[in-house]
Amino acid sequence: MGTPDERGNDLIDILLVEPNPGDSRLFTENFSDAKLLNTIHTVSDAESALDFLYQRNNHSDKPRPDIVLLEPHLPGQSGMDVLSELKNEPALREIPVVVLTSSDAGEEIMQSHGIDADTYIRKPVEPEEFVEFVQSIEDFWFAIVQKSSE
Repeated sequence: MGTPDERGNDLIDILLVEPNPGDSRLFTENFSDAKLLNTIHTVSDAESALDFLYQRNNHSDKPRPDIVLLEPHLPGQSGMDVLSELKNEPALREIPVVVLTSSDAGEEIMQSHGIDADTYIRKPVEPEEFVEFVQSIEDFWFAIVQKSSE
């Protein structure tokens, strides 16, 4: 899981699917400030996300991500389309997906389509909420790592 860094620690490859450049920048800055060792890759639409996940086109040299942070409201195909494809493709099914919701209603809408993400986390609105957000992603990731090593 992950790619080792120069000190032998596992780096976590995170794919952020986020159409808003301002939010992408906030995510990237806050993850780089966090203790979690990671490389964050950002794409802004479903087509690029699927190219990244399948390692094709402009993303053929990119690593398969260890975790996907998915904004459901994307231009063109929706985040639900990406999630559905991930969950129906055996090679990609094991990648944990965190759906970024803006409200409880967003989570209910996703679930009403019968497609379940691994977890739903409310997207931060204020910059100071990003620290808490990054911590919740870390907690989720460490829970997965512990579960898979049992």
